[in-house]
Amino acid sequence: MASDAETLVLMLGLEPHPEGGYYRELYRSDEQIPAAGLPGRYEGPRACSTGIYYLLRTGDRSRLHRVRSDELWHYYDGDPVTLHVLHEDGSHQRIILGPPPEGEGWQIAVRHDVWFGAETEGPAGYALVGCTVAPGFDYADFELADPDALLARFPQHAELIRRLS
Repeated sequence: MASDAETLVLMLGLEPHPEGGYYRELYRSDEQIPAAGLPGRYEGPRACSTGIYYLLRTGDRSRLHRVRSDELWHYYDGDPVTLHVLHEDGSHQRIILGPPPEGEGWQIAVRHDVWFGAETEGPAGYALVGCTVAPGFDYADFELADPDALLARFPQHAELIRRLS
């Protein structure tokens, strides 16, 4: 594998992502789920599944956001990734994606409609992961957090919200 983040960005053709970090879509299924099969959560048909490469450098943040679909994160290379999930009940879940002993596993799931963000630190200086979304990712289903609204809702997590906004 490449020795640094900049090499991986170039080698994999990654571009800046609106939430932070770098990405490239690798897969979007040709099959679609009709809007009638997705009552209430989606405004139109969606691809059955999508997949991306996603790279965070040390110091980069995946800003707090939510999507209407479940998202699987897959660890590939570099440092472990810490995902922070804010649940409706106000609890904060910290999940470390990566190989043991630091990480909790090579793949984790983030359920739909929860606020979450990610960060990485470590000697490699980056983390390369993949994200699979089902039903497939669409920017119409993506929402970056309003820090003031989240601070009002989750004041007990003020430091985390400020850091990942």
